[in-house]
Amino acid sequence: MIIDFHTHAFSEKIVEKAMSKLTATSGIKPYTDGTVSGLLKIMKSSGVDKSVILPIATKPSQQRIVNSWAKEIMSDKIYPFGSVHPDAEDALEELDRIKESGLYGIKLHPDYQNFFADDEKAFPIYQKCSDIGLMIVFHGGCDPFSPNEIHGTPKSFAEIHKKFPELTMVLAHLGGMYRWEQVERMIAGTDGNIYLDVSCIAGEIGMGILKRIIEKHGADRILFASDCPWDNPVNEIKMIEELDICSEDKEKIFYKNAVRLLGIKS
Repeated sequence: MIIDFHTHAFSEKIVEKAMSKLTATSGIKPYTDGTVSGLLKIMKSSGVDKSVILPIATKPSQQRIVNSWAKEIMSDKIYPFGSVHPDAEDALEELDRIKESGLYGIKLHPDYQNFFADDEKAFPIYQKCSDIGLMIVFHGGCDPFSPNEIHGTPKSFAEIHKKFPELTMVLAHLGGMYRWEQVERMIAGTDGNIYLDVSCIAGEIGMGILKRIIEKHGADRILFASDCPWDNPVNEIKMIEELDICSEDKEKIFYKNAVRLLGIKS
């Protein structure tokens, strides 16, 4: 089994506009049309059994719309998260709604939501998520949307973990896109509920540092992920398959860790 812990899709109402804008910003040709059906199609062709979809509320006004749509697309193959915006006055109330709706956690993207991950204004969200048992997936490291300023650094995530030790955090792009030396020093091996996903790093990270980070942090806290449609899952699958680690650890990364985190049947 393979579970992709980091994918994106959009509602039919906004998909064309969203994909056009994101493609222009990133300069990356997407591997799907941005729809859920497009994601399911590439899952089938690449051998992915289940996917986590991570919507982002880029404005406070988008919270309820995004989260209601996420609830609608839930299935035995699609495991959607919700999102809140740090500037929304009702962010904490919306977290309760997310929890009650059965969504699996929230996605925060400090660059697109225009806040620094360790900004105190986000602390009530972290505390609330910790209290009610919602995990947070953070974008980590560089992003084309904000090329000159990183809003989620390995250092900031280490500080968040110190302040909210019970919070389950999933740090995308192995803790920080293009900041993997810092991840190795500041994040890898940290005790507690810090997970690293491998989304969109195939062909970008050296296999040596990838192996070191996995061994230092523990394969039981690494999650397979692609960032589809911005990468094809086959690239990350090939990367993990070729990695010089034991087959048991590969199984943990491909699906066992995700099954445990999501609380689903394998």
